[in-house]
Amino acid sequence: MYDFAGGAPAFLALAAAFHERCLEDPDLNHVFSHHVSPGHVENLAAYWAEVLGGPPSYSRNHGGQSKMLEIHAREGGESLEPNFVSCFVQAIEDAQLPDDPDFRASMRGYIEWATKDVVSYSAKESVVPPDLPVPRWSWDGPA
Repeated sequence: MYDFAGGAPAFLALAAAFHERCLEDPDLNHVFSHHVSPGHVENLAAYWAEVLGGPPSYSRNHGGQSKMLEIHAREGGESLEPNFVSCFVQAIEDAQLPDDPDFRASMRGYIEWATKDVVSYSAKESVVPPDLPVPRWSWDGPA
């Protein structure tokens, strides 16, 4: 999926478009305007690229799935999954990723799965297992 999407430039465009969409969303704006590290767009692009078949740069530079989950764990509050998914789907269009129905469906399936995974660690007592590898997602779902 990484190659089909257009490689690293496509994922950087997707992450930038997603970030902008989240800033425009009234529920996500606070999180994305106040709790985001300076390299967030580039890190997000590297993470999604790795998950979707690209090089393991996120794991090499940031420590993999457990580290990503720790960043988002124990935040509590209500679930913003629908907004997050909606911004992602719209960002695919904004970033001009391929308009292929199977590709788009797989990308949506991925982000729906991924948001549920992150939200599963939102409770204050959540414990993220150490050393989880970054998941891999293919055209058919989890690889």
